[in-house]
Amino acid sequence: MRTRAVLGSLFASTAVLVVGWQAGGAVLANQAIGTTTSAPQASGTSGTTAATVPSATPLPSATATAAPVAAGPADGTYTGSSVNTPFGSVQVAVTLSGGTITDVTAVHLTDADGRSRQISNYAAPMLRSEVLSSQSAHVSNVGGATYTTRGYLQSVQSALDQAGF
Repeated sequence: MRTRAVLGSLFASTAVLVVGWQAGGAVLANQAIGTTTSAPQASGTSGTTAATVPSATPLPSATATAAPVAAGPADGTYTGSSVNTPFGSVQVAVTLSGGTITDVTAVHLTDADGRSRQISNYAAPMLRSEVLSSQSAHVSNVGGATYTTRGYLQSVQSALDQAGF
């Protein structure tokens, strides 16, 4: 018998909380749009009227002024920093036009030996294409050319930073 009383009390308390929560949400929503609403009547009460909840006075809207539009990066060619790798330095120049990257030119690629030059010559066109398509230095690594890729992308990012891109 005691268990039934405790469960009944718990259920009733939960129901009161849920109804109050729903009514409070409706009041808050109506206050946000500036209307008034009546609180819900409890079941089983007849002849009583619910109190009217006053609406919040809407705040006057501030006159919005248009913020100046940022000019964006200036058109031109920006040379990135020279990045040293175990196989030589890498440096690129990035050309911007109309707020987009229009070209990436390798100024210097790794050249420690014949194999380094071969890898750089293999990776540079792919990296150029990826930078142009993504319009950023956040591109995938070229397999087998990790050092060249890292140096190339760091130099691209350096050029983009100079441009404010």
